Amino acid sequence: VLQINKDDVTALQCKVVCLIQNGNFKEALGVINTHTKVLTSDIIAFEKAYCEYRLNRIENALKTIQSASQQTDKLKELYGQVLYRLERYDDCLAAYRDLIRNSQDEYEEERKTNLSAVVAAQSTWEKVMPEDLGLREATYELCYNSACALIGQGKLNEAMKKLQKAEELCRQSLSEDSDVTEEDIEAELAIIHGQMAYIMQLQGRTEDALQLYNQIIKLKPTDVGLLAVIANNIITINKDQNVFDSKKKVKLTNAEGVEHKLSKKQLQAIEFNKALLAMYTNQADQCRKLSASLQSQSPEHLLPVLIQAAQLCREKQHAKAVALLQDFADQHPANAAEIKLTMAQLKIAQGSVTKACMILRSIEELQHKPGMVSALVTMYSHEEDIDSAIEVFTQAIQWYQQFQPKSPVHLSLIREAANFKLKHGRKKEAISDLEELWKQNPKDVHTLAQLISAYSLVDPEKAKVLSKHLPSSDTMSLKVDVDALENSHGATYVRKKAGKLTGDNQQKEQGQGEVKKKKKKKKGKLPKNYDPKVTPDPERWLPMRERSYYRGRKKGKKKDQVGKGTQGSTTAGSSELDASRTASSPPTSPRPGSAAAISAASNVIPPRHQKPAGAPATKKKQQQKKKKGAKGGW
Repeated sequence: VLQINKDDVTALQCKVVCLIQNGNFKEALGVINTHTKVLTSDIIAFEKAYCEYRLNRIENALKTIQSASQQTDKLKELYGQVLYRLERYDDCLAAYRDLIRNSQDEYEEERKTNLSAVVAAQSTWEKVMPEDLGLREATYELCYNSACALIGQGKLNEAMKKLQKAEELCRQSLSEDSDVTEEDIEAELAIIHGQMAYIMQLQGRTEDALQLYNQIIKLKPTDVGLLAVIANNIITINKDQNVFDSKKKVKLTNAEGVEHKLSKKQLQAIEFNKALLAMYTNQADQCRKLSASLQSQSPEHLLPVLIQAAQLCREKQHAKAVALLQDFADQHPANAAEIKLTMAQLKIAQGSVTKACMILRSIEELQHKPGMVSALVTMYSHEEDIDSAIEVFTQAIQWYQQFQPKSPVHLSLIREAANFKLKHGRKKEAISDLEELWKQNPKDVHTLAQLISAYSLVDPEKAKVLSKHLPSSDTMSLKVDVDALENSHGATYVRKKAGKLTGDNQQKEQGQGEVKKKKKKKKGKLPKNYDPKVTPDPERWLPMRERSYYRGRKKGKKKDQVGKGTQGSTTAGSSELDASRTASSPPTSPRPGSAAAISAASNVIPPRHQKPAGAPATKKKQQQKKKKGAKGGW
């Protein structure tokens, strides 16, 4: 048809639609642009806007829709999608509400799903409290979007229950189709499992979250946006540990088309983590390049500057880091408080506590906060600058006295100031603070007691006068049964009731400062062969030599002869010891243990290692037991 008439409108429209159906959006848009005279915006506006939308030319698609003379239903549907991609959630919400109100067809469920997605995005990215749309959560998509909205509100437990319901509905709906396999179901459930893992990560269950993230990656889902988010979350879990795994995962965030699947805040978070990973892997130039790029995109954002300062600190250039932060604080006063807190931390790390205090005191909006007062007082006390610490207390008390006089923080600061002054010897100043507290609450016995204690150091007479205001001991006594309390199950110490002492024992008890407890005698152990019928030997405690019936040991004849007498004398048995007389006799085998055995052969074990000839059988058993028990070895 087009060969006959190249400007045939119907044929051109059919060609464009066919190209769109085949996914050739660029070629379809080329046909539209080359025949602008014939294919006017009134005829082909939807097809042109749709091609631009699919080619991620979102701004051009919006202009094409807005330039159309007639807003058809399909143009309105596309308009809602374009607004969602542009993150104009308020306008998008209004567009879908109008569509649901004014249309009745089989696509109503899809429109409600898109409407719930807009509400979830508002809750997550803009922190807007979502309104109840009254949508019946009959599909897993609606349950999933509802869970995302709850995550944005911080209701993590409720969100987890919604995701579990979404998983159940998804399995039910997909299992009804016989052509759907288990792998297809798992692939569809990947996004639900990804949100479950994210909730676990937010709850601090990082091990469970990491396991679920890795399971999703093993499935190799086709959604590059899902893979990028999961990889980013794994990197945040790894932090400065397991950097090699993080370097592998960061490749998933660089996949083609990721920038069109994620929101601006998600992409920004991924870029921040890339810069931090470069810092942790000591890629200083790459870290500076990424952080500088982020700062140019978002000049008022804190993170790029903080990353640059952290990198300078790793390079031990603390002065440059402080100067960089100071410049940013001067250029962006709205974010100066957080930057100055970081500067103070750097000064403390350098040991310049006084300079850190000066920086903290320059943050006017935080000067009266209890945390700031506590930090400053602690640091000034460390530097032994008590006057400055008291000045911090005074400024904070004056602020509360002017703006929030009835605040409990005001009274708490006065009390803390008084305690601090008493501790450092400023008694008169402490007394004035305590009097102020007592005037505001005359029934406060604790404050009155403190005031009396302080006056007792300065003006005892005044302390006596004030002590009259204390309640009597009868009114202050607590009705507590001490015995019942001591004998209760939870008592850690129970006082033993002492027996009554009478007569001489009582006088002795009063005379002695401390009474020593008598030690109990242990029963002695009786010998194994003890016979109660036989009377024990009365001399059993004496050594054997000192007993009356000891007669000495019996000595052998040979042993008596050897070594007796004067030096050089001989005995009758000396002829047996003469080696010259036995030289001609034939050699005999040496007796075990004799000296001749040593010189018989060099490989014979020395006598001290040999077993004695007449050793009893019990010794052999003992040696065998010792060998069995040995654990060591050469």
